[in-house]
Amino acid sequence: MVLGSVIGLALIAYGALQLIDVFGDDEDKRKTAAAAKDCASAAPQAGSASSAAPQVVLPPPGGITVNVYNATPRAGLAKAVGDELKLRGFAVGKVGNAPADFDKKVPGAGILIGSPKTDKAAFSVLGTNLAGATQQTDTRETADIDLILGDGFKELTPKADADKALAALANPQPAAAPAKKC
Repeated sequence: MVLGSVIGLALIAYGALQLIDVFGDDEDKRKTAAAAKDCASAAPQAGSASSAAPQVVLPPPGGITVNVYNATPRAGLAKAVGDELKLRGFAVGKVGNAPADFDKKVPGAGILIGSPKTDKAAFSVLGTNLAGATQQTDTRETADIDLILGDGFKELTPKADADKALAALANPQPAAAPAKKC
């Protein structure tokens, strides 16, 4: 008798749940359908525009004027680096010793200094040629960038590596979207 009562109550409860589901609010059903639709549309099709990252427009090296200054005790370093940057297509402006504020006071590979108005992409393009360079801004009104070579400078990034880094800047890989639970 006890067992029959428990089974009877269980059947009544199950029936009540079924009635609530049939006659109840459809909001849960809509949420479930919307989630399923999102999961179905989230997978990009091969070759679709949404699966490719947009290409970034970078200024060409010839459109970037670089002033090269030597803050190290090594003679002729600014001229050698300026000549190499010319070969890589940059417009080289002034070449010489670093101003007194920086002379023998740059511990790393170098510093890139430009105006707050200087295109940030120009800093990035030049930065592909000098790994470890820090970026700063000053009060200048021009768009040129000063490259001040520091004590940690050994050489410019090899041209092939700089070209690869520049290509990666121009064609960034899309960030992986967080996985949805479907």
